Amino acid sequence: MEKLTIIPTFNEKENIVNILEAIFQLNQNFDVLVVDDSSPDGTATLVKNLQQKYPNQLFLEERKGKAGLGTAYIHGFKWALANGYEYIFEMDADFSHNPNDLIKLYDACKNNGAAVAIGSRYVKGGAVLNWPWDRHLLSRGASIYTKLITRMPVNDSTAGFVCYKKEVLQAINFDSLKFVGYAFQIEMKFRAWKLGFKIKEVPIIFKDRFCGSSKMNRSIIKEGVLGVLKLKLDSLLKKHPHEVKNSSSSVQSTSN
Repeated sequence: MEKLTIIPTFNEKENIVNILEAIFQLNQNFDVLVVDDSSPDGTATLVKNLQQKYPNQLFLEERKGKAGLGTAYIHGFKWALANGYEYIFEMDADFSHNPNDLIKLYDACKNNGAAVAIGSRYVKGGAVLNWPWDRHLLSRGASIYTKLITRMPVNDSTAGFVCYKKEVLQAINFDSLKFVGYAFQIEMKFRAWKLGFKIKEVPIIFKDRFCGSSKMNRSIIKEGVLGVLKLKLDSLLKKHPHEVKNSSSSVQSTSN
């Protein structure tokens, strides 16, 4: 088993079957793990039904209650490592991330030296479509703010479309991760960068969700603002010395 795409869900019945079919129709041997937080709309039931069609490629983990995006991904990361996957992807269920771009992220890690490949909206060739101006401003501003505070040379630090090589996830202490929303995505990239892993940003076209509603709220925004400051402070205080392997790192942009 080589490639696993983790898709966290909460009330995604309008999208889940279509996004799963789109991934499998790539015919690139991507397995998929859906981590569902007890969606009352029956998302998990739709996944179970589709497992009959893809019994060895589609997996489901159901959690009780809505515990947050970050913990869903951590659950998925642990499952992926326990099951021997080499390349682990994060992806939304709502088609804001184009399934075809999974191939570009994989190529960046498999063939172009990246340990972390980010589907980036904010490098040359990347773009955001159909977002209202205030949402776009919030996202772009968050990445600029993060770059200024942390000095991490990543243009799209809040991106949720990412490929990690297993070595990155094995090196990060999941139990010490603090955040569940936007800040979770920033924290994962920051930890990987501080560990010295090579990061590449691959340009993508991000489209607003086709169906369903956004999970963004004020608490997630607040966590992002304060979380970045805490990441920087913890780094200065060397709160995670067990993770620091070396001081060298590099971040590149690619349009491959």
